[in-house]
Amino acid sequence: MNMQNLMAQAQKMKKDIEKKQEEINNQEFTTQNELVSITMLGSREIKKIKINEEKITDFDDLEALEDMIAIALKDILKQIDDETNSKMGMYGSGLNGLI
Repeated sequence: MNMQNLMAQAQKMKKDIEKKQEEINNQEFTTQNELVSITMLGSREIKKIKINEEKITDFDDLEALEDMIAIALKDILKQIDDETNSKMGMYGSGLNGLI
C-alpha cells in the first residue's frame, strides 16, 4: 500500500468520525425520575430541566430534590457516553488523536 492510499484512507476515516460526532452532538437525550426530567444534547448542552410540580408541592426536602437532579444528570451523561462509544467504538482508542 502506498503512502497516498494511506493518506486517503486516513482522510476518509477523519470525515467519518467528524460526521458521527456531529450526529451525536445534535442528538437529544432525555431522562426522568419521580421529580425531575432533563433533556440534553449529545454535546452536553442542557436543553431543558423540568421539575414535576405535582410531586414538589407537598415535597419539602430540598436535599432529596438536589439528589434527584444529580442522579438524572448522571444518567443522561451515561446515555451520551454509551451512544458515543456505540457509534465511535469502531475507530478504537488506539488512534490517540492522530486524526
